Amino acid sequence: MSILSVDIARRYLFGKKSTNSINIITGISIFGISIGTAALILILSVFNGFEGLLSGLFNAFNPDLKVIPYEGKFFNLPEETLLQINEIEGIASVSKTIEEVSLFEYKGSKEIGTIKGVDTNYINVTRLDSLVISGSYILNKDNIEYAIIGAGLRKKLTLNVQDRITPLTVYMPQKKQKIIGAKEFIAKDLYPAGVFSVRGETDYQYLITNINFVQNLVDQENSYSALEIKLSQKGNSDNIQAKIKSILGKDYKVKNRYQQDEAYLKVMEIEKWFSFLIAGMTMLLIAFNLVGALWMIVLDKRKDISVLKALGYDSSEIKSLFLNLGFLITLIGIVLGFILAIVAYYLQKNFGIIGIPEGFLIDSYPVRLKLKDFGIVAITVISIGILASFLPANKASKENLVLKSQV
Repeated sequence: MSILSVDIARRYLFGKKSTNSINIITGISIFGISIGTAALILILSVFNGFEGLLSGLFNAFNPDLKVIPYEGKFFNLPEETLLQINEIEGIASVSKTIEEVSLFEYKGSKEIGTIKGVDTNYINVTRLDSLVISGSYILNKDNIEYAIIGAGLRKKLTLNVQDRITPLTVYMPQKKQKIIGAKEFIAKDLYPAGVFSVRGETDYQYLITNINFVQNLVDQENSYSALEIKLSQKGNSDNIQAKIKSILGKDYKVKNRYQQDEAYLKVMEIEKWFSFLIAGMTMLLIAFNLVGALWMIVLDKRKDISVLKALGYDSSEIKSLFLNLGFLITLIGIVLGFILAIVAYYLQKNFGIIGIPEGFLIDSYPVRLKLKDFGIVAITVISIGILASFLPANKASKENLVLKSQV
């Protein structure tokens, strides 16, 4: 890319044309590229916003690390093994938890959800007590079983937290019927002490109580379904994850925050790039305007092309000149598109100009800009621009015009 070739391309772009229609077509192509660029940036920013929102919701309930068995629902580790895990440098707290799907009933209202039993260390791992929006974080007091319930599940059951007289009944299927004709369900009562909210699906699913209550309910004395681990500020997640795996062996999975919701986040990532691909395909259609603009400029500058060839320009240099022209048009469109995207981002972030229907967690689409997205979009649009410029540039390089001398 010679400096002279770029300078000539710049003059062709901004210089006077023989007809005004060429300027109009060139302007339309720049406008189309800028709109397409802005659309690509905003598509990625919306998915980034949802990803950040959902990750935040997951993180409010998920521990830093979680140990679960490869097979079965429940397990029991020797005290020596638990002590080894607790002594790993970088681990702040370890909590035993057990959970199972069950049926809840309150004053005739019935809902299926998940009952989760936790030990006294659980609030140190997740700080769930700070997410209680009504009532108190009480799981057992004076030999009375209490629970805190997700805000969504409380709404479905129309449960009154202040009512300490009416219990909430939990039904669990019998694993084995010890006596013929015995009831198929175990039913136990507890009292709602508080309501928590992490503003996610968890609110509609979980009821939290003490671990002993759930162990008795599912007939799994001294067993649990997970170890939930809180790391200190200096704790390295990858290193500690590897150390726990070496202690427990191959029979257990040790998941970090991302891996605990890996399937869901991967689906969102696929949707994000699939949407980007569709928008990128739309950019190919927009690029036809660029083809038309360059083609008109080639026809308009046929005499100039013959002069350049007479001065010693070969076909490859002519081709390079018009590729540079296409690159300049694309570059201007990208810069304008970035400006449009940043303005739209600011308006959406601060004023929520595009809202979300009622019933969702937020009122407007979340947006989040990432610097790397600008690079990805720039490379994509420039590639499309160069591809669109190739045909007109190739046409210009094959022009065989001869200057006629005037006597």
